[in-house]
Amino acid sequence: MNSDELSNYVFAKLAEAQKLSQDNIKRDDTPFEHRKTYFQIEKYVNEFLGGYIENRFVIMPGLRGIGKTTILFQIYDYLRKEKGIEDDRILYISVDELSAYLGARLFEVIDVFLDEVHETTLVNLEKELFILVDEAHYDKEWSQAGKIVYDKSKKIFLIFTGSSALSFEMNVDAARRIKKEPVFPMNFLEYNILKNKIFPPDDLASSLRDLIFKGSSVEYASRKENEMRRNLLGRPVEKEWKDFLFCRDFPFGLNMDRIEVYERVFSMVNRVIEKDVFSLQSFNTDTRNTISRIITFLALQDPGGTSDAKLGTILEKSPKLIREILNILEKTHLIISIKPYGTAGKVIRKPWKYYFLSPTINAAMRFKLGKYGARDRKLLGVLAENLVASYFFRLKETSNMPLGIFYDAGKNGVDFLLQSSEEGIIPVEVDVGKKDKSQITKAINKYKSEYGIIISNRTSKIKKEGKVIFIPITTFSFI
Repeated sequence: MNSDELSNYVFAKLAEAQKLSQDNIKRDDTPFEHRKTYFQIEKYVNEFLGGYIENRFVIMPGLRGIGKTTILFQIYDYLRKEKGIEDDRILYISVDELSAYLGARLFEVIDVFLDEVHETTLVNLEKELFILVDEAHYDKEWSQAGKIVYDKSKKIFLIFTGSSALSFEMNVDAARRIKKEPVFPMNFLEYNILKNKIFPPDDLASSLRDLIFKGSSVEYASRKENEMRRNLLGRPVEKEWKDFLFCRDFPFGLNMDRIEVYERVFSMVNRVIEKDVFSLQSFNTDTRNTISRIITFLALQDPGGTSDAKLGTILEKSPKLIREILNILEKTHLIISIKPYGTAGKVIRKPWKYYFLSPTINAAMRFKLGKYGARDRKLLGVLAENLVASYFFRLKETSNMPLGIFYDAGKNGVDFLLQSSEEGIIPVEVDVGKKDKSQITKAINKYKSEYGIIISNRTSKIKKEGKVIFIPITTFSFI
């Protein structure tokens, strides 16, 4: 493309970045709070400026609308105001825009940035530069561009955000250099920090993880739970938790009314379909409607397995197309799958269970489709099970605990089977209002488990009865 056009583009991006930053890090002149991922990246930035050169290629994969761009601009603001980095040393670009309007590649922009703005090359660069790249997945060669920059200069700090498919698109050489910091919806712990300025006791989350994945120290986890309850004294915790479950796990929804949240989430889902899905795989235009219908089906069904063949029959489409669409939706992280436990043959034959990345997405879809009732006990159970599934998925992606998440495909099987390196299979049942211990006891015996877990809204505190550990769902939500 025309080099003058690209040069003008780079200088325009440098000139407008400060205004863009202010527009993206505050609302009504009130700065957004910083999330956990921000502080981790701030730590990498400080280490880089202190001379440590290992963690200088960071990617932030995550679902659209989750707050990645906000974190990127908060880092931009930190660099300028706290670290005194000059504006022309921080380049922010959106590859979505770059691809749509200029048809240029990411590496071309970086090359112009070095040549035109700093009159140097990667090899000869002598001062630290920061390149903040949004929507990196719109350039299929993003990881190769990052690898080249990383290898040729130790003076550039890179942050790339994009669809969760970034994790799948890394080439092998780049993967060895990349520090991955995935961004997820908030848990109840982060929600209380950001919304209510209530900070949980130290080790609360880790004590709950140890309780679930190791079956250890019921007493210690219970003590941390009591400390948390003291911190929340005077607040209607159950009401707050239910509001969080239905519509507050996206950062943008902290101060919106419920309908406004649902409108924005529904718009986000449509943008995932229109932009992210079709950027990851070429479908014909007729498939757009099929994708929407699949999402609608998943939103309205009760928790349970869904097979490609079943969906294909309902939608009058081939199972192959259904499988391709579900795979792409998983890559965007709009949905997650839980597979049946057992042999490879069983995994292929039996239906898979699908959940949305957050309960708010499910609630928003039901609201827009006229199938929403905030007082509906059945809906509460559906969203609670979705919350538990999404939390286990987040833990697996960020800490490799559990090693695997499955469900029991047998008759009246438990909701989840967690594969732990130390404890074998840990059966988990989500109990909202109507179940007893029989299912979990049966699963403990079937899988020869040391213990099982019931996550419930019918128990007020952590306790253990025989081999069954009971955890209130509000407490679990802090994990």
